[in-house]
Amino acid sequence: MSATPLPAKASLSQLRARAKELRKAVAKERPDAIEQVRRHHPSYDGNAAGFTLRDAQLTIAREYGLASWPELMQKVATELVEGRELHRYFGVELNNETWDLLEQIDESSPLVDQERMLYGAYAACLHWLEAGNEANHARGEHLIARTALRIGRVELGLHHARRCLELVLAYPEQMSDWDEPFAREALARALAATGDPVGARRELDRVEQLTVAVSDERDAEVLRAELAKEPWFGLTS
Repeated sequence: MSATPLPAKASLSQLRARAKELRKAVAKERPDAIEQVRRHHPSYDGNAAGFTLRDAQLTIAREYGLASWPELMQKVATELVEGRELHRYFGVELNNETWDLLEQIDESSPLVDQERMLYGAYAACLHWLEAGNEANHARGEHLIARTALRIGRVELGLHHARRCLELVLAYPEQMSDWDEPFAREALARALAATGDPVGARRELDRVEQLTVAVSDERDAEVLRAELAKEPWFGLTS
């Protein structure tokens, strides 16, 4: 019997869920599930009560033309780390790693550590350019701005903070309600760092106004926690 092609965006969690659903359906003796098993399980004996999760996994693997569940897992995992999903994976991992490093590294740290953190922020943004949308791009620009400011590259930080806000304002339909206050937060820091306290204060005042309008209190709390962190380059909130 010809095999069913794998979905274009098959995931391991979806396949595991399908196996669990199939097992439950066979236990209830649903005719469609029984027929599915008869067509694909190589040794199903018709015993619904004895049909295990491993049997369900084997049935699904054979349905997709693979000899075993581990082979199916390997095929899906391989496809996930190719193309767009690979970019998404590295975008997430590099983003999280860089935010963690921001708590540990500053301009007094060894140069190699500063560079590693900055390059990690750039790499995260690059991967999101391949796997995400303009909102992901804006958030990548925000991370680069914050990273550059943290290690004393203030003009670089200002450039990326402005680019972040530009993207947020240009694509409002793709943004969450917390993207603009975060963009202006980075810009306020950058303006303060480059010697424009008036502009920085104007942006920070706008951040405070926008924070009140954030609909999810958890998002607002994350924003307030970030606003409480240094450096503010002499600007008081």
